[in-house]
Amino acid sequence: MYTEELPPHDDEAEEAVLGSLLIDNDEIPHVSLTLGVDDFFRQKHGWVYGAILELYNRGDSVNQISTADELNRTGRLEDMGGLGFLSHLITTVPTSVYASNYAKVVKGKSLQRQLIKFGANVAEIGFKGEEEPDGMLRRVEAGLAAISARPSRGPEPISAPLERFLEDSPRDGRKSGVQTGIADLDNMTGGFIGGQVVVLAAATSAGKSALAKDISMNVAAAGKRVAFFSVEMSETENVARILARESSVGLSRVLKGPWSEQEEAKIMRSAGAVAEYPLHLKSSGDLTIQSLRSQARMVRQEHGLDLIVVDYLQLIKAVDTRQNRVAQVTEVTHGLKALAMDLNVPLLALAQLNREFEKRPSKAPILSDLRESGSIEQDADVVLLLYRPELYYTEEEWMRTSEEPYPRGMAQVNVAKQRNGPLGVFDLIFREETATFRSLARPETQIEGVLR
Repeated sequence: MYTEELPPHDDEAEEAVLGSLLIDNDEIPHVSLTLGVDDFFRQKHGWVYGAILELYNRGDSVNQISTADELNRTGRLEDMGGLGFLSHLITTVPTSVYASNYAKVVKGKSLQRQLIKFGANVAEIGFKGEEEPDGMLRRVEAGLAAISARPSRGPEPISAPLERFLEDSPRDGRKSGVQTGIADLDNMTGGFIGGQVVVLAAATSAGKSALAKDISMNVAAAGKRVAFFSVEMSETENVARILARESSVGLSRVLKGPWSEQEEAKIMRSAGAVAEYPLHLKSSGDLTIQSLRSQARMVRQEHGLDLIVVDYLQLIKAVDTRQNRVAQVTEVTHGLKALAMDLNVPLLALAQLNREFEKRPSKAPILSDLRESGSIEQDADVVLLLYRPELYYTEEEWMRTSEEPYPRGMAQVNVAKQRNGPLGVFDLIFREETATFRSLARPETQIEGVLR
């Protein structure tokens, strides 16, 4: 006779968890960080667990009698098995010491069931084919992200974060953050810190992608592990820009050729060096916040990870594309911040500015020029505004209104927001031929500088 196989579950572990909580309320906050009501296979077990959590959250004592009263209040006591079943739960487990271990078993079985259900849903989506391919993939990614989301741990004794801070403290003047290789930026920020979202914003064609690549290459050259996600440029463009930067051969020559013998030697030598860098590159025109999260976690698990770079955030797709544009960008920025915090890795996100600054006499960008959502500024720990005056003023126009030399090949970076440090402006030199920036030799950064 055919017998339908039940989904993965462990009745004994579920009962042991509930019995442990009934005899030792101190285990409830620990177990509740691991298990939800839906993690129990047996419905009556979920009811008991829900009643225990309700009592605990109200500040009431949790025991056999109070749990029975709560179940009776919700009309589930008799269906659950009454006082006799609660007594059975208590006698099932002799001690609550292993409550967390029982909870892990229950959670593991719950995860197996979720994966089975997820696989069935994926098959159904594929067979029906009622959506566009992008929409189907986003639904699958969202489902997988929901399963893989880890429960947050509770607060820990202050001694633990104190110890971690002191182990990596700047007591000897050493900067604790990831160093960008741009002296003025590192002096002002101390480097990028784990959990931070750093937004680098600029107008179209101002060089934000070039500056992000400079930072990425500097970090990777120092032996730090970088994951660079490019939504704007193809793999060919990204690799060509990296080779142009490293070889000092013009970008146009790298892309289009022909290469002279000397240029080929430089490019091949640079390719050999870059191949050894701990840099991971992903070029995709269809990146969602879920796939970004999954891929970043995979890189960290397999190789380690010190910096995430995203070029650029307004091109990342939200889960629900039916929302208005502001809501979609807000979803993305919240997701980026959550990713940086979850992995404890700094995340450099590029952002496009709106065109409002072009209507002002001064073309220097300000925070309100961040395009499409105030959440970009809100979720960012640091905001860098990149500005190249020569894009907006001819030499003749500049000389009519300024006594300073025409800023040909010059760029300015405005540290317009920084939660834990000074604001200010510093200069960079831009080499258009190779699309690269380099620091300007200056004794100190201009703090609270004013951009023209």
